[in-house]
Amino acid sequence: MRTFRPEREQDPPVLLDHGQGAFHDPWRKLHGLILSASTVTVNRSRGSIPPSIARLFVIGCRRHPSGGRLALMTSDAPLTYVGFGFGAIQAGLLLFEAFRSGAYDRLVVAEVVPETIESLRRAKGAYTINIAHADRIEQAGVRTIEPLNPEVETDRERLIDAIASAESVGTAIPSIDHYASPSPGSLHRVLAEGLLRKSARDGPRMVVYTAENHNRAAEILENLVRSALPDDRREAALSRVRFLNTVIGKMSGLVPDQSSPEARALAPFVPGSRRAFLVEAFNRILISRIQFPDEAGSPPFRRGITVFEEKEDLLPFEEAKLYGHNAAHALGAYLGARLGVSRMASLRGIPGLMAFLRAAFLKESGDALIRKHAGVDPLFSPAGFASYADDLLERMTNPHLMDTVERVARDAVRKLAWEDRLVGTMRLALQMGITPKRYAIGAAAATAIADRGRFDAGDSLAPLLFPLWAPSAPDPGEQERVLSLVEEGRRQLRRWQSAGYPPLEDFINAG
Repeated sequence: MRTFRPEREQDPPVLLDHGQGAFHDPWRKLHGLILSASTVTVNRSRGSIPPSIARLFVIGCRRHPSGGRLALMTSDAPLTYVGFGFGAIQAGLLLFEAFRSGAYDRLVVAEVVPETIESLRRAKGAYTINIAHADRIEQAGVRTIEPLNPEVETDRERLIDAIASAESVGTAIPSIDHYASPSPGSLHRVLAEGLLRKSARDGPRMVVYTAENHNRAAEILENLVRSALPDDRREAALSRVRFLNTVIGKMSGLVPDQSSPEARALAPFVPGSRRAFLVEAFNRILISRIQFPDEAGSPPFRRGITVFEEKEDLLPFEEAKLYGHNAAHALGAYLGARLGVSRMASLRGIPGLMAFLRAAFLKESGDALIRKHAGVDPLFSPAGFASYADDLLERMTNPHLMDTVERVARDAVRKLAWEDRLVGTMRLALQMGITPKRYAIGAAAATAIADRGRFDAGDSLAPLLFPLWAPSAPDPGEQERVLSLVEEGRRQLRRWQSAGYPPLEDFINAG
């Protein structure tokens, strides 16, 4: 679907159905696009079809390669996007891409922080993001968004109404733990009310992008929404929506204080604010395959945000992100903390450290993931994973991203969990017949942050780690094997420190 945006605000957008996604084209190219289209859809939400477009359609039919078999369809309903949460992923990815697509007439964002809502309203629904490229920082603006607070009754009513007419919803809140609460403004309850209204009005089908960094976020949210729907209307409401998991490798953050010289160069998200959104330019986002049944008399469902890539099975890519991207990122941060550096970009200047991170990425994460998922996608091949690793290591240490070791290394206890990025990667490697000595060093460095006294005293790490792993009920033999590797990682860290921190990859290979 190609979205054509006219020069005049009062003219309606024209959608040219090529089956290849939406993007902008200048007005003067419309006639040429019609000649290569199969269907022309005119959104009439701003009024009747202008004579100029009607004439172009008639001329296009006469000259069309099909001999005039070109369909003209009209739509009276404006497209709406609704976002939940206004952090860096919402502002710098979901809402930003919805705005940039040109496909939406209405952009709504739900946020529970009153100060953020008021800031956006004072700015008349406009905000700015900073985009970190490899060589510069670029500013980009988003306009005409409608901020609403679901905890305020009048706002909540407008939010429910927006969902009833929405084609896309994007959730980007701190965690899946915030999907449900006793409040009337709880995300799951508001979504359920919106779906009931959508069903009653025969509103447009809708997708929900879940961006909470959990590989079952979509299923969890769908079940919560299901529980909030009445029995006699549940299936009708759920037939109008598909909940989608996402794999988001885009690094982003909120810079809370612009006191440093670099941060002062950032544009605040609204004028006068001391906070700025900083996101990287990388934009390859993966989503679950959308599957709606065909409806008689209705065109196939097409996403307004078309830059996302659909995958039949997201699990291999979720594992590549957690056990590749997230694992190597954390490994670099915990070693950086050990070395006393403050910025992730500083890792580039430490002799041998990038070689160590690359070896962990390729020989432990990569080899394990390739053995498990070979043939699924070109990513899971030696060449594909090497390209993935090199790109990520460059991006992780991009100085324009201003990422801090403290930020990446935070929540060490959570990141040492049995199924999380460090121990989870070690376990996957062991299952694939690989000894994860590099990630064992990273896990040991994380224990130094989680319990510095125990780490320094040389006491067993079992009293720290076993309670963290207990919720997953690990196999006792596997648990002991992982613990042994982490204890050995601590020994290697101490040897490295005593040797004056020589190039780490050479050091561990020398024994």
